[in-house]
Amino acid sequence: MAWQQLHLQCEKDNVDLAEALLLEAGALSIALDDAGDQPLFEPLPGESPLWDEVILTGLFDATTETGTRDVIEQLSHEIAAQVHASRAWVSSVDDKDWEREWMSNYKPIECANDLWIVPNWLTPPKPEATNIIMDPGLAFGTGYHATTRLCLDWLTEQNLKDKVVIDYGCGSGILGIAALLLGARHVYAVDIDPQAILATNQNAARNSVDNRLQAFLPEDFKTFWQQQNIAPVEVMVANILAKPLIGLAPYFVTLMAPKSRIVLAGLIESQTEQVTVAYQPYFALDPKHAFTAQEDQHWQRLSGTFTG
Repeated sequence: MAWQQLHLQCEKDNVDLAEALLLEAGALSIALDDAGDQPLFEPLPGESPLWDEVILTGLFDATTETGTRDVIEQLSHEIAAQVHASRAWVSSVDDKDWEREWMSNYKPIECANDLWIVPNWLTPPKPEATNIIMDPGLAFGTGYHATTRLCLDWLTEQNLKDKVVIDYGCGSGILGIAALLLGARHVYAVDIDPQAILATNQNAARNSVDNRLQAFLPEDFKTFWQQQNIAPVEVMVANILAKPLIGLAPYFVTLMAPKSRIVLAGLIESQTEQVTVAYQPYFALDPKHAFTAQEDQHWQRLSGTFTG
């Protein structure tokens, strides 16, 4: 056994103290996990929300004197008392090639209408299909999340031939790249996270569509749009969160041509009505506008046609 792990379950108010004590005791790394089933939505840059009950896992080198099983067992009792942990336990971890272990968790994903998402180190299982080659470690949007899959399925149902598309909240760039591979002429990708801009550009190059995709931070995109006098677009995808979607509704309509199409995602069922109310003044929603991800009944998407 090359590693020992000390696990502590405590309230979020005690997490900072628990982290400090673990690091002081020689922990090489600390991981935080949800102790219950409390959803945390994608945070804004600089935000670090925590669950109410957190499991901290400190990793120790078992080959050192301070990392033996007996020492870590004793340490678990001492730290648990100081942070008022409801549970504390120790586990052993075999040494592995961790990079390959991480990569082994990802497999090609088949979406609707012969669209595939393929991790960049794997060979597409169906070369003749529409294959999006992605690095799933760079930013949100690997294809494994229900909201991303809902948007990808929607894109495969649209006629994107020679269309200009905005991917607002682009994350890894997966939706914009899919639009280009499905026939779109150009994509403007926008995200508040600089890491997402980097990931989108890298993944676009990986799929040989970087000459037809431009990625921006929001303020840069507004400036570019105004200075270049860009014509309204015909398709928009926005896989973000309900609150920003509601606030962005009046802005989105300034970017879209009459009879253009939009899909909104990142919603849980209880938020659908609020988002619908925000967009109804501008869009004719599809008769069956709410679509629920089969693998997660909480997630929904809305789609509609701009009436302006």
